[in-house]
Amino acid sequence: MTALAGEVQAGLWPDEPDTDAERPTVCEFTETWYSYGGGEPAVENVSFRVRRGDFAAVLGPNGSGKTTLLRLALGLLKPSRGSVELFGEPSSRFRDWSRVGYVPQRVEGLGIHFPATVEEIVEQGLYSGFDPLAIFRRHGRKAVLEALELAGIAHLRTRPIESLSVGQRQRALIARAIAGRPELLFLDEPVSGVDAAGRDRFHELISSLNREQGMTVFLISHDIGAVMQGATVCACINRTIVFHGPPHRITGEHLAELYGFPVDVLVHDALHEHR
Repeated sequence: MTALAGEVQAGLWPDEPDTDAERPTVCEFTETWYSYGGGEPAVENVSFRVRRGDFAAVLGPNGSGKTTLLRLALGLLKPSRGSVELFGEPSSRFRDWSRVGYVPQRVEGLGIHFPATVEEIVEQGLYSGFDPLAIFRRHGRKAVLEALELAGIAHLRTRPIESLSVGQRQRALIARAIAGRPELLFLDEPVSGVDAAGRDRFHELISSLNREQGMTVFLISHDIGAVMQGATVCACINRTIVFHGPPHRITGEHLAELYGFPVDVLVHDALHEHR
C-alpha cells in the first residue's frame, strides 16, 4: 500500500513554531477507555487534544475505534475509564451545542421522497430549542444563505434534497452544520459514497472553512492522502494511539503498525517530485 504524506519544501521537514500554549483546548481525551457491553475495549488509553484552529484528522482502519471516539466526544457515550472534555467540560454533561456542528456519515430519511428543499434542510441548523420571539428576528435567512454560499450550493437552494447527488447532499449537510457558525465542526467519514472528484472538492471546502473561517475541524476518515493535504494535526488510532502529530511526520512504520501490513509513504515536494 502506498500513501501520500503531504507537500513540503524540497528536502525539508520544517519544525512548526510552538504556538499551542496560546490556543485553548476545545476537545481533549485523557487516558480514555471504552468497552461496549463490558467486552474487549473499543478504545484503550487514548490521550490527545484538539486546540482552537486545528484541522484534526483521526485516521484508522475499520473497527479501530474512530467512530467510538467521535461518540465519546459528542457525549453519546461515557468513557469506561479516563475522561473526554468539550470546551473544558465533561462531554456527557456539555449542553452548549450551538458551539458545535456535526456532519454524520449518512442521514436516514434524506433519500427518496423527502419533502424538503436544500434551503429548508440548512435552516434546521439554526434550531436551538423553542423560542417564542424567533419570529421577530430576521437574521436567520441571512445565516442560511451565507452557509449555502460557503458550501458552494447557493444555486441549489430551491431544489428538493432528494434530487441532489450524494456529494451535493453532503455539502447540504455541511451547510446545515455551519449555519449557526459553530466553533468546532465534527465530521464522520463525510465522503463515504462520494466519487473521487467530489472527495477532492469536499476536502477543499473543509480546508477553506478551517483556514479562512477559523473553524476548528475534527474529521474522522480513512482517506490518508486527502486528509494529509489539509489536516494540521493527525491522530492515528487502532484501539490505541499509534501516532499523534503533524501529518507530514507520519512514517511508513507508523502506517504499518496502524494497518497491520507494510506501507510505503510517497512525499510530493514543491517540485512535484517523488522520494
